[in-house]
Amino acid sequence: MRMPSFLDALPDDRLLLDVSLWSADLSALGAEAARISPHADLLHIDASDTHFIPEPLFFPDLIRAVRPYTDRPLHVHLMAHRPTRLACAFADAGADLITVHAEATGAAEAVRAIHDAGRAAGIALMLDTDPRNIRGLLAKADAIVLIGTPLGTKGTTMQPAALARITAMRRLLDAQQQAIPIIADGGIRQDTVAALAAAGANGVVPGSLLWASHDLPGTAAWIRSHQPMPPASPEREGPR
Repeated sequence: MRMPSFLDALPDDRLLLDVSLWSADLSALGAEAARISPHADLLHIDASDTHFIPEPLFFPDLIRAVRPYTDRPLHVHLMAHRPTRLACAFADAGADLITVHAEATGAAEAVRAIHDAGRAAGIALMLDTDPRNIRGLLAKADAIVLIGTPLGTKGTTMQPAALARITAMRRLLDAQQQAIPIIADGGIRQDTVAALAAAGANGVVPGSLLWASHDLPGTAAWIRSHQPMPPASPEREGPR
């Protein structure tokens, strides 16, 4: 059985803002974390081992450096081929939620290690991964991150398949009676936020949509004004 986590206390009647620090001013990351925190539910930090994706991204010592500047939970999206060792390093550095990829070697071992460290564990899926094939892994997750663009990129357009995958994942989680958030990552734009909420996303990972806004509080409030699709009920689902 999944143990409670801080995610259970987050609002479930609006979209969550898991704000990407990758799109911040990287020369002043602590100040940027402090500036965005009043408008964020979590701060999203991408990390890699340069094998799962070629781009070298953030690392555990950066978590330690950012931690004093924000009281928001830090969410590390770990793109690593063998994630367990790095996941433990990020947990030790102060990450609150660590998401590993279902496609990685030893993903289940990493989830156990994250939970053993007292942190919440997420599972990320790329566009071509069928959620039905990893039901056992999903059952141990505290959150799901669905990637809607090519992995390890930013500023790219959301793929059309992303919306249908969110709906399919929501139905699968409902069928398994898992009340955990689905976070949409990639292609978060003014013309995609409403569709993502309607498809069943509970949160989004905004980057430039927030960081480049001339009205940061207004843009954050606009994103939060969208309500996720409600969980399915037996009456609404129809015959199986």
